[in-house]
Amino acid sequence: MEPDRGDQPDRAADRGVTTAAAQAAGAVQAHRPMLLGLAYRLLGSLHDAEDVLQEAYLRWLDVDRESVAEPRRYLSRVVTRLALDRLRARQAARETYVGPWLPEPVPTAPSPFGPLDSAELRDSLSTALLHLLERLTPPERAVYVLHTAFGLPYAEIGDILDRSAADCRQLHHRAAARIVDHRRRFTAGPAEQRRLLDAFLAAARDGDLARLTELVAVDATAWTDGGGRVRAARNPVHGGDRVARFFTGVYGHRRPTVEAAPAELNGGPALVLHWPGGARYALTLAAADGVITDLYLVGNPEKLTRLPG
Repeated sequence: MEPDRGDQPDRAADRGVTTAAAQAAGAVQAHRPMLLGLAYRLLGSLHDAEDVLQEAYLRWLDVDRESVAEPRRYLSRVVTRLALDRLRARQAARETYVGPWLPEPVPTAPSPFGPLDSAELRDSLSTALLHLLERLTPPERAVYVLHTAFGLPYAEIGDILDRSAADCRQLHHRAAARIVDHRRRFTAGPAEQRRLLDAFLAAARDGDLARLTELVAVDATAWTDGGGRVRAARNPVHGGDRVARFFTGVYGHRRPTVEAAPAELNGGPALVLHWPGGARYALTLAAADGVITDLYLVGNPEKLTRLPG
């Protein structure tokens, strides 16, 4: 008796669908580090960036991929637009967030965003810059990231955003003008940042208020993000003396039990602080002219799930 072959066309169709899906996934995977880095720089959240990539993949499955001459360019457009939609929705809901909002710290040794083989790429991932980008409108942020971090010309950015090249140039000019003064506050390189971070930790452990005051700029600011989940300052702490006293108060009397582990987060030196009771914090800084200008302390546990240890 001949075997029943009635289901062979269906099986062939299934194989065709599977092959097409695998090819689509392969195209996304080939550009994943760049696309993930783009979405993260736009959103400051790796969790949201991964969601954006998943949604972009689903849209990529539905498109006529034979008609797409440059998959990387097409996917960059989709990822940018999806990220901007999320950014607008998040800004509308930001009023309910408890205390200052800081970007999600991401380990970058190795980097999930591909090689960080230039100072510009590392700088574009820094907590300091991502925090400043929160001051921009979504279109300004997109143009700034696409042009500064990825070197895209204004004509190509205009194609992504459905704007003219001249409009994108003006958006970039406005964005750069809004952050240029603040960027002067973090000109120190990684080696200098690590030196200052280690010195700050040692002074805090010793409860050395005088040394801490020497290490921070007169107009320094400490930003602490607990998200209402752990203890953190509800407002930024401004002024070098107040910053020094703040860290002496929250760290000094716990120095026998707080453990600090060095790490690389967002392309720069960092410390992961393990508090008594299981709480963790990620500490990074910005520096210029040999002193600390800004400190960033993230304790919201939802943002620390990827940290080592």
